[in-house]
Amino acid sequence: MTAGYSGQAPARAKPKKKSRRGKFLIITVLVLGVLLVAADFALAAAGEYQIAQRMREKLQLKEDPNVRINGFPFIVQALRGDYQHVEIRAYGVPIKDEQQGVDLRDLDVEADLRHTRVELADLLAGNVSKATIDQVDGSIKIKAMDLNRLANQVTPFDKLSIEPDNRVATPTTADPKTPKTTAAIKLSGQTNVAGKVVTLSAYGQIALVSGAIQINIDDIELDDASLKQIIPQLRQALAIKIDPGTLPFGATPTAVEVESGAFKLSGLVRDVPLVQR
Repeated sequence: MTAGYSGQAPARAKPKKKSRRGKFLIITVLVLGVLLVAADFALAAAGEYQIAQRMREKLQLKEDPNVRINGFPFIVQALRGDYQHVEIRAYGVPIKDEQQGVDLRDLDVEADLRHTRVELADLLAGNVSKATIDQVDGSIKIKAMDLNRLANQVTPFDKLSIEPDNRVATPTTADPKTPKTTAAIKLSGQTNVAGKVVTLSAYGQIALVSGAIQINIDDIELDDASLKQIIPQLRQALAIKIDPGTLPFGATPTAVEVESGAFKLSGLVRDVPLVQR
């Protein structure tokens, strides 16, 4: 005989309590992690704001500069009172000093602060009078607009552009860690000769001379070869010295570079206060 159907469904397995506890623990850890990360970013933002305020005063800017405290987690650096890398960036900065003959209107200012030392409570309170920096790598970029304006004081130029002279190769024996005090340049633009617009390309070097940039032109090409008699005049007009003074935090200029659209002057200073006492 065949066994009859009892009509009872098989019993369901009861969920394991351990599985529920494991899921709850994972969710709790994730939530705490998100909250800690959010708190870390909030503290970093507060610190960046205070440094931006001090740098606005120090650099005499109309707006707060961009400040970024690198490194995660921020709280570890804060507890140590040692912020390993702080970036400061300000754009379109004017510098005018009539006594020194400095009149630049569109500088990009950059500073990389290595090991800024200040207690967290002081930083958040904006009290950084005791803050010190192990090393500052500072630089400024002098752009084509300022170059064009300075060149116009001698000869009228228009649409001057700055580029590296790619015809000149960097020596393979050069040590990349050694600051470069010269760099090859190409300046392109237009000038006016007897009512005629002439396009020119000028090739030469920039050199670091007593903390300033000195432009020296070796060769000039004109789109109208019949006007080659004006080349000595143009070469002299473009032999410009640009002295922006000291770099951020009083760093001494030690190197020059040519970038697309700008000359870059850079240097470093060690063991300096975050703000002047």
